[in-house]
Amino acid sequence: MHGPAWPAWLLVALCAATGAYCLLRMRSGVEEQRRAAGGEALMGFGMAAMAVPATVFTPPGWAWPLYAAVFGAAALRALWAARGEPHHLHHLVGTAAMVYMSLVMAASPTAHHHPRVGGGVPLVTGVLLLYFTGYVLISGARLVPAAVAAGGTAAVRWGDRPELARACRLSMGIGMVAMLLTM
Repeated sequence: MHGPAWPAWLLVALCAATGAYCLLRMRSGVEEQRRAAGGEALMGFGMAAMAVPATVFTPPGWAWPLYAAVFGAAALRALWAARGEPHHLHHLVGTAAMVYMSLVMAASPTAHHHPRVGGGVPLVTGVLLLYFTGYVLISGARLVPAAVAAGGTAAVRWGDRPELARACRLSMGIGMVAMLLTM
C-alpha cells in the first residue's frame, strides 16, 4: 500500500483483527455463520497482508499473481454460492476487487495503465469505490438498529451475534475503501 505508514498500520491492525474474529466465528453453532466466516477470514487476512506499507515490506514479484490466484479461487467459490443465495454477491464483488488490486500491483506498483474517469481515477477503481462506499453507508445504517435490538440477547454466544458479524463486514468494507483510495 502506498502513502503514509501510520494509516497503513491501522488498516493492517483492523483487517487482521477482523480476520481473527472471523476465524473464531468458524466455531459457531450456526451453519450460515460458519460458511460465511471462512471467506471473510481470508478477506481480512488478505487485506491485512496487502495493506502492509511498501516502505516496510515489498512483496516479491511472484506474490501478486499468487494473491490473484487465491482470491480468484475465492471469487469462484462465491460465484458458486451466489447461485442460490444472492447475498453472496457481495463476497463475489469483494474477492473480485482483491483480484483486481493484485493484478494492478503485479503489473506495476506505481504506474497504472487503465481507462480513467475524469483523468485521475481508473474506471474499475472508481466503480469499486462507489460500490464499497455505498456498502459501508448502508451497512452502517443497518448496524445501529441490529445492535440496539441485540442488546437484550444474553443467551447468544458472542461468536454467534449477527451484529458483530455485520460490524466485521462493515470494517472490511471500510478497509476496502481505504485500500482502493491508495490505488
